[in-house]
Amino acid sequence: MIFGQDKNELRQMYIDAWRKSQLGDLLSPLEAQIAGVIEDHPEYQAMMSEDMIDASFTPEGGQTNPFLHMGLHLAVREQVATDRPPGIAALFNAILVKTGDSHATEHKVLECLAETLWEAQSKNAMPDEQAYLERLKRL
Repeated sequence: MIFGQDKNELRQMYIDAWRKSQLGDLLSPLEAQIAGVIEDHPEYQAMMSEDMIDASFTPEGGQTNPFLHMGLHLAVREQVATDRPPGIAALFNAILVKTGDSHATEHKVLECLAETLWEAQSKNAMPDEQAYLERLKRL
């Protein structure tokens, strides 16, 4: 599991998974998932180096945190694969029919996930799964 580790360890996991995939080394299932998300984001591939472990990415500076962004992709993929919260797989597939593009669909869903997580954090509460699913239904 990648959650619960500190920021530097998480970033190192991304860097290591990408390096191993580029070298053709054997990847664990989690590393393969991480490498797949990085593969889908060519704009972040050059950032998969040790000098990015301590980098700061601030919205005020117009920067997207590539590790956070890709982590949300991983979360969405896991949610859809496990249908957790219940119903998300069907909603994802309905959105996919509209967009015709899996990556674009993930982006729409992860925006709803990010909003739900931000809302929960601001309220110091658990994420509201029903509100999340309602956001997805409106897409």
